[in-house]
Amino acid sequence: MHFPRQPIAALQPALWPSQSATQRAVYEATQRFAQHALVPHLERWERQGGIPREVHAEAAAIGVLGLGFPEAYGGVPADTWTRALATWALCGAGSGGVIAALMSHSIMVWPLAAAASERVKRSLLPALLQGKLIGALAVTEASGGSDVARLQTRAERCPGGWRLRGSKMYITSGMRADVLLIAARGGDPGSQGLSLFVVEAPAEGLERYPLEKTGWLCSDTAAIHLDGVFVPHDALVGDEGRGLGLILQNFNAERLLMAVQALALASVCAEEALAWAWTRNTFGAPLIAHQVIRHKFARMVQSILGPLHWARSLCDRIDQGEVPAGEIALLKNAATQALREVADQSVQILGGQGYLRASASERIYREVKVMMIGGGAEEVMYELAARQLGLEP
Repeated sequence: MHFPRQPIAALQPALWPSQSATQRAVYEATQRFAQHALVPHLERWERQGGIPREVHAEAAAIGVLGLGFPEAYGGVPADTWTRALATWALCGAGSGGVIAALMSHSIMVWPLAAAASERVKRSLLPALLQGKLIGALAVTEASGGSDVARLQTRAERCPGGWRLRGSKMYITSGMRADVLLIAARGGDPGSQGLSLFVVEAPAEGLERYPLEKTGWLCSDTAAIHLDGVFVPHDALVGDEGRGLGLILQNFNAERLLMAVQALALASVCAEEALAWAWTRNTFGAPLIAHQVIRHKFARMVQSILGPLHWARSLCDRIDQGEVPAGEIALLKNAATQALREVADQSVQILGGQGYLRASASERIYREVKVMMIGGGAEEVMYELAARQLGLEP
């Protein structure tokens, strides 16, 4: 069961006149996939705590998993805004958790494509982009997340490669992942001592434990323990001690698409609440007939529309070679704050219906905090922006 939605024209970026025929085609194909392959199963997947592996292959078949990644390894050429439109279409399913589960590879493939050994590129990248393997990025630790330079997991040299020792926390798809990209310290303290390593699961010494969460229920999340996990020399991604640069570059893309995701999920909430407001009668008139309710919707659109156009501009600037990390950090905050406000007001308008698990707004309401924390917490984003924009003394 799911509730109907009333489309809001201003929140349909795929209909903007500036979109190319290719961008519209990608959006429409992804939208069809979301409605037919995801929506009918969401409630069951939420109860089961995960999505079937075959869904990855179905998404790969229409190009979603490979969108924007190198064609040489099975990717589909696409600019950043096209990837954003595909993200928007996936969000039409009404679940951030299903996107987290389906697209967890997307935050670990770029470092592999950019700097992994030829063996890793040839044997693992195509399978990840085809949905045959599931990938996960493992950076965060219990002692810290965004402060990457102080991670404690160690990479110790041994005959033939390294052994990894330490723990990772809050790892999306960590229970199911066949390929994990692990950040570990092999040298000096600080930013110059970090490296990235590919771990193929199962592996001796690799232990994984499921974590129960408030939201993203159909996306498995794990705590990972590494007890002397062996990785060969060619599992090192990039130069030894130069992993931080790859991680930070990856963060920019992750945060930009998380911002788009937050805005798209906010639009789902607004459209679900609007459909309800047109049909729900109170005091002899539909809810939408009351000025206070109409103004709620106007404020919702206002909070989404500004960051959405900002995201469009940043996508173009990134494709032109800019690295506006400070603005991306601020956009993520603006987008997730909009999501928080819109999800809250949508549940309020839906009333008792908004408190039912059949409501997309209820599901998204439970996902707000992970969007505000994941990829860099709000406070960290403000500090990053202050440094990048030259606001500190």
